[in-house]
Parts: sequence; structure tokens; C-alpha cells
Amino acid sequence: MNGNAPPGSPLTDLTSHAVARVSPPPVSFETGAPARRAPRTVARVLHVINGEHYSGAERVQDLLAGGLHDQGFEAGLICLKPGQFPSKAKTKTAPLLYAPMRSRFDLTVVWPVLQAVRHGHYDLLHAHTPRTLLIARLVGALAHIPVVYHVHSPAAHDSTSSWTNWLNGHMESACLRGVAKIITVSQSLAQSLRDSGIGEDLITVVPNGVPAVPLDPRPQPTGSWTLGTIALFRPRKGTEILLEALALLRDRNVPVKLRAVGPFESDRYREKLLDLVAKHRLERLVTWTGFTDNVTEELQRMDLMVLPSLFGEGMPMVVLEAMAAGVPVVASRVEGVPEVIRDQQEGLLVPPGDAPALADAVASLVQGQHDWTQMRQRAQQRHAERFSAQAMAAGVSEVYRRVLA
Repeated sequence: MNGNAPPGSPLTDLTSHAVARVSPPPVSFETGAPARRAPRTVARVLHVINGEHYSGAERVQDLLAGGLHDQGFEAGLICLKPGQFPSKAKTKTAPLLYAPMRSRFDLTVVWPVLQAVRHGHYDLLHAHTPRTLLIARLVGALAHIPVVYHVHSPAAHDSTSSWTNWLNGHMESACLRGVAKIITVSQSLAQSLRDSGIGEDLITVVPNGVPAVPLDPRPQPTGSWTLGTIALFRPRKGTEILLEALALLRDRNVPVKLRAVGPFESDRYREKLLDLVAKHRLERLVTWTGFTDNVTEELQRMDLMVLPSLFGEGMPMVVLEAMAAGVPVVASRVEGVPEVIRDQQEGLLVPPGDAPALADAVASLVQGQHDWTQMRQRAQQRHAERFSAQAMAAGVSEVYRRVLA
């Protein structure tokens, strides 16, 4: 892997953790067009990403960077908010660069991203957030290459901050003018865009996908069941609801414990959840593991995967990973979740924000009202049929081909 930058730029190769200083590529600065070069048979796409966290959307970006090669594309990544992604990403085939922004509207990074496009001879830009879309649109206009935008969650309904939602929603809407194609991960997100006035011809739904894993032969749990939840813990994930449901289950003598996997968005939110654990006297029933590099290994320790999200889910990767591992899911009926989990088939769906309903659903499985073994087999079968990593890469590649054609 090889990331290069013009002298003095903030463009950095994170694979070597050193600033690469080379001469700029042969570019005609008068026209902004790349100098002539031998024709290529493989198109190149640069993914412009945040990179601050490594959760659902970032796993999509990581999987695509590796999987697009088999579809006839070469991918690179450039981080505008480098954080966890550089050290957690698993793809080894894609150049990984960064051009860190000092603020949300720091447009000075347009220059190093433009130089990365020219030096890497990229044919297409692929943005994944409102912030990265802003930069990609400016760079695409200067480099005369198209931009594809990937909608992973509803920008105007993605956090508990009304100001952030308003800003991201308006930034996204303004920057969508002129994009070549929009990819949404679910039909619910596609409908939201249509409702906002985006033309049908611009939108393509490509469901998220994750790699298949062998189905671990396991008997139906007996004794205490392990509930699992995997997330970047933040308010919209509804972890408070899950803790309240856990307290209700304890009071009803339903034998369960909780394994919570993932980092906290902030220390303040971590303290809030720990205070709630103490309030309900759940210390012996909850294990916080922190971030994991091996989601599959964690899932194999769980009897049920619980997603208590309140809103803001496009198509949760963790639900797909649970299905691939054959772990039944109990999830909130929000946004794209019902497109993945069919109630009482691959899992159970409950209203968001309803702790008693969540407790009832978990208890119904623990107490044998549903066939746990059949549910896990159905989950893995549905993953293989509709939500594989190969299907996701193939769907995105088809969008690229249409744009470049």
C-alpha cells in the first residue's frame, strides 16, 4: 500500500504512519485535468470517509475496500477525521490516507484530497457522510470526476442533538445536487430520500452485507441465557431501555445476563449507563467488554443478540453479523431493521423505547415459546441468500459501472 502527498500537505500514509513527501503527479493545473497516461482496464475509486469510529458504517467501508477488487475495481480510502478506523480496518489491499479536517467546514483539505485523486489516478469518488460528501463534491468538480454518495443512516435523524441533525440534514441536501448516484442501504432510507424530492433514477438500494461464517453447532441454551448487544454506545442505541428490561427480567426470575460489547461515545455517556446499572442493582448481571476486533467470536458467546435502538438505523451491520453467526435477534422495529429480521422467523421485533415489550420478547424465547434452533438456522439461511459481503460488493460495483458508462 502506498499513500503519497505533495510537499507540506497533511496527506498522510497511515499504513506506515509517516508523511510521504514526493513530487506532485503530472497534472495540468491550467485545466485541472490529469496528464495523459496509458489506458487502464481497471477503474479506481477513492472512498472519502470520516474514520473517527469503527462501527457499522465503517465496517461497510472496510469490507467494500477489500471486496471491490474481486469486482474489477481498485479502491483507496482517505480519512477526514482519523481516529479508530486506521488501526481497526482489516483490508490490506487498499491505500489508506488521511487529510484531517480541523472543523466541520475546514475546506483546506480539498487540496490534499484533490492531489490524492490526481496522484492515484482515481476515476470516481465515493462519500459516506454529509461531511465527506461536502469535500467529495468540491474535489469532484475540480477533478472532473463523478461522485457517488452512500446513505448509511438518516442524516436528519441520526442523533439526539436537534442542532446536529438539522445541520447534517441541510448539508446533505445541499450537496446531493450534482451527485451521479445515491446508494442507500435500505428501502426505508430510499423512501425518505424520495419523500424529500430526490428523483427515483438517482437512488439504488444496495443492502449491507457481511462475510459468512460456519454455523457453530450448539444445543438450545439451558440455565442462564447470555444476552448480547454490540454497539458504539450512544443515546440513540437505546441501551437504557435494555438495562431496564434486564431489571424487569431479573424481577420475574428469568435467568439472563448481559454481555455489552463496544466502546462508549463519550465518558459522560459511559457514566450515565453505569449509574443506571447501579440504580437497578445490575452489577452482577452486566459485563462491559469494550471494543472487539472479533465480532464473530463475541457472537458465539451469546444466546440472543439484542438491538434496542430508538431510531437512526439504516441496516445495522451487527444484526447481519448475528444472522451470519446463527444468533437469533431481538430488535426494535425501526427504519431498515424489519427489512432484515422477519418477526418470529429470524428473530423478534418490538416497539422502540418499550422496556416491558423487550423483556417480554426475551422471556418468550428463554421460556421456550419459540424454537430457538430453528430461528438460528433461518437467520443464517436468510443472510446467505440476501446479505452476503459478496452481494454488497457486487451491488455497489454495478452502480459504479452505470456511473462510469
